[in-house]
Amino acid sequence: MTTTKLVAPALLLSLVAAGSVVTVADPASASSDLVASVYYVAPNGNDSAAGTQAAPWASIARAQSVAKPGDTVYFRGGRYSYTRANSACSSQTAKVDAITLNKSGTSGNPIRYWAQPGEKPVFDFSRMTDNCRIKGFGVTGNWIHLKGLEVTGVPQNNNRNAESWGIWIAGSNNVFEQLDLHHHMGTGLFISGGAGNLVLNSDSHHNYDPRSSDGPGENADGFGSHYTPGGRAANVFRGCRSWWNADDGFDLITTYSPVLIENSWAWRNGYVPGTTTPSGNGAGFKVGGFGAEYDANAPKHTVRFSVAFLNKAAGFYSNHHPVANDYFNNTGISNNPNFNLRGIDSRGNAVGRGNLRNNVAYKGTATSYLSGTTASHNTWNLSVPLSDAQFQSVSTSGWDAPRQTDGNLPVLPHFRLAATSALIDKGTSVGLPYHGTAPDLGAFEHIGTTKEKS
Repeated sequence: MTTTKLVAPALLLSLVAAGSVVTVADPASASSDLVASVYYVAPNGNDSAAGTQAAPWASIARAQSVAKPGDTVYFRGGRYSYTRANSACSSQTAKVDAITLNKSGTSGNPIRYWAQPGEKPVFDFSRMTDNCRIKGFGVTGNWIHLKGLEVTGVPQNNNRNAESWGIWIAGSNNVFEQLDLHHHMGTGLFISGGAGNLVLNSDSHHNYDPRSSDGPGENADGFGSHYTPGGRAANVFRGCRSWWNADDGFDLITTYSPVLIENSWAWRNGYVPGTTTPSGNGAGFKVGGFGAEYDANAPKHTVRFSVAFLNKAAGFYSNHHPVANDYFNNTGISNNPNFNLRGIDSRGNAVGRGNLRNNVAYKGTATSYLSGTTASHNTWNLSVPLSDAQFQSVSTSGWDAPRQTDGNLPVLPHFRLAATSALIDKGTSVGLPYHGTAPDLGAFEHIGTTKEKS
């Protein structure tokens, strides 16, 4: 175990990675005397060991029993396999956790559960036999930061339930960073009531629920944010990718606090993963709604700088939402349609709902339920010819390429504007940064000598 007097988490992390011991100041309070520690867990560890790099623990449960606000737990590479939950199923429809994270950090001093730099810890739940609904991780604590973990294989072991979940989040103010969530019989990452959470630079893919009680493939989304009461801080998805999920890429149904999705990609959702066999709903971004019911307390959600293509259904879908969401600088390609703005009014009528600016809709049907929206400076509003020549590349392959070393999305030429594109500077300001005389259309500002966006 390494001990430091903590101040700046970013500085601490760089020093910890170098194996240093240092005294720094607390970012939350200049007078804080918080002592932070670093622990290690490894597949070949022992929970009776010291928790040091030389003598690591074996389980995250052991680490949580010791960790306190400001501490960092590093997980060595390898497979952490689970065969049973940490409590018994009280019925076939009960919920159980393989891992429960219920100890909270504090503002400025989260408890960090991180991959050892350069290594890949894999949490494998595929051999769990519990005969009820399973959460791989059940996160009920606050101010927790998970980073660099692979989470896979949560099963459904009967057909009496709708789904299981890779990570279930009821806590708030947590960060879920550089996670790889895949092959779950349900949603990869599911926020259920928590607020102020950030899901950053994470992937969720190949999730499929063949045993769901309401039919195969009806509940396995990539990412979901649901059930948060009104008046709470927004949950944010930034730099995330969702593909080959049986249901939707991102699903925001039945939540009462806002959600922001930005710089994210969703493709080929709504199929049995890896096939063209139709499965669940198949929206790329399903942005709200309350099961086709009107609710006057609905929040406004925002999707911006994001891409949806080749989803079975709509790329961007308002899903009967009662209020107008913001859709700014997005690109939809070959969805059905690219933008479906179907909302609902107080009498239950289907109406258009949405504020749309600077969006690109290319190939297939551009929009549906556009009447009633406020839409301007989108490709369908402008007399701009659309063709492959407007883009550097129109490839729909390679979007799952490895991320950059810092976790950011790979920089691909796909559907970025060509230097001669007529879509450059054709947008209107929505209060977000841009280069040139006006924003470009679509998810990517043109990369060139005079206009760049990272």
